[in-house]
Amino acid sequence: MPLKKILFLFLLASTPPAFAQFKVDYNPAIQPVNNMQYFAPKGDNLFVGDCIPFSHNGTYYLYWLLDSGHHSALNGLGGHQWTVSTTTDLKTWKHHPVVLGIDEDWEKSICTGSVVYHNKKFYAFYATRLLVNGKVNEQLSYAVSDDGIHFKKQKPNPFYTSAPGYSTRDFRDPKVTVDKDGLFHLFVSSRLNQSAIKNWDGSLVHMVSRDLKKWDIKAPLLTGQRSVPECPDYFKWNDWYYLIYGDGGDTYYVKSKNPYGPWEQPDDQTLVEEWSNVAKTAEFKNNRRIVAAWIPSRKENKDNTNEMFGGNVVFRELVQNPNGTLGTKFPPEMLPASNALVSLKLAKDSLTQELAANSFVISAPNGVGTAHYVNLPVNGRITVEIEPTGPNEEYGLLLRSNQDGSGGYKLTFSASEQKVRLHNTEINSVEGLDKPLKIDIIMNESIIDVAVNNRRCLVNRLPEQKGNVLWFFAKHGQVKFKSVKITPLLLTNNE
Repeated sequence: MPLKKILFLFLLASTPPAFAQFKVDYNPAIQPVNNMQYFAPKGDNLFVGDCIPFSHNGTYYLYWLLDSGHHSALNGLGGHQWTVSTTTDLKTWKHHPVVLGIDEDWEKSICTGSVVYHNKKFYAFYATRLLVNGKVNEQLSYAVSDDGIHFKKQKPNPFYTSAPGYSTRDFRDPKVTVDKDGLFHLFVSSRLNQSAIKNWDGSLVHMVSRDLKKWDIKAPLLTGQRSVPECPDYFKWNDWYYLIYGDGGDTYYVKSKNPYGPWEQPDDQTLVEEWSNVAKTAEFKNNRRIVAAWIPSRKENKDNTNEMFGGNVVFRELVQNPNGTLGTKFPPEMLPASNALVSLKLAKDSLTQELAANSFVISAPNGVGTAHYVNLPVNGRITVEIEPTGPNEEYGLLLRSNQDGSGGYKLTFSASEQKVRLHNTEINSVEGLDKPLKIDIIMNESIIDVAVNNRRCLVNRLPEQKGNVLWFFAKHGQVKFKSVKITPLLLTNNE
């Protein structure tokens, strides 16, 4: 065999095949543009993962992880990529192609991060998940853009592999800020290699740089967590600084009058909603802040199964109280479109008395009193004013139920426990449940979303029950239900 041919075959056999860029069949042109509340991308087995909201010059940028197959891509390492949807009014949106994709064989997932605008450039910092000697590592990368849409990854990539004394397996979710002196600050989710109490090692690494090349390690922003404090968010709002982070799948926050603490733990945790994951915020017009998170899917699409990665986006508007604590409510621009009011006829027991149209009082000191409406839409919006009179054990509604009340989803309020529960999830430390309050409920296919007095929200994914009866109840007390309004939703985009 000629020498040239031998050399050619040797080179052909020894040269690894070129990496075919990882692709997901996401088409921004077919995505709905009228409302993003409860959005999930149209396409084959596509979902929303972690959300990364950002704002600049009146435009709200929702960067989000494009998930294919509930984290199953690239052998379970995720295969996530960043895409972005933008709006100037929270009503009409524009969807863009993937802005940070998987371009190299070693990139197994473009993970959560953050964006900052500095010196006429957009900087996107993110973690890249990869395999090193068969083990999963996470390292830091960044990209630069002129418009927040078209990014170019920077070299070296990754630019930072691990901080001394911290985990290499858990080193992700960089939150970036730039202070008034032009110093870049990164807060990175990780673990200390050694901690005073075993397993209380979750920390936020604090790194600073002026040139994005040399990075100095400062004292950690947060320590002693039982899990990695994931997907941090950090911002100043009026006179308060806020640090938001994930713990065990829920989102917590602390506040301070100083940029980096000491932190104060609030009395309640308004961002803790079990079925609202990775809540992060961005400013919006008129000193508002809009939260974006994602509602996980349920295994086998059943009411009581565990969550799976990826689902639908959910938005909240932050409310700031005088003492710096936070609340949440539905952004009014993002309420779903609905039809005309449903005509209601009340069916009631002997403990219920009608007060006026769509208003009644249940007096049940010795047990439970009920009333109900029938022939209601499965997908609808319910608003009601509730006025407890004196102490009671609990009161509430039974959603998507039937004529005998054996099915449906129980929404209960307990003033003594300061708790609101929707089927198998709950929020705690909810004040004011013994006083008049307004409840707003949106039932959108498998998603049921509740706003309590424009101060706390609770969402759940409940796909199975489809009844058309709405029950009201009060137990061991007296409760007025007033101004009940029900409208069918005009579903156009999400499931």
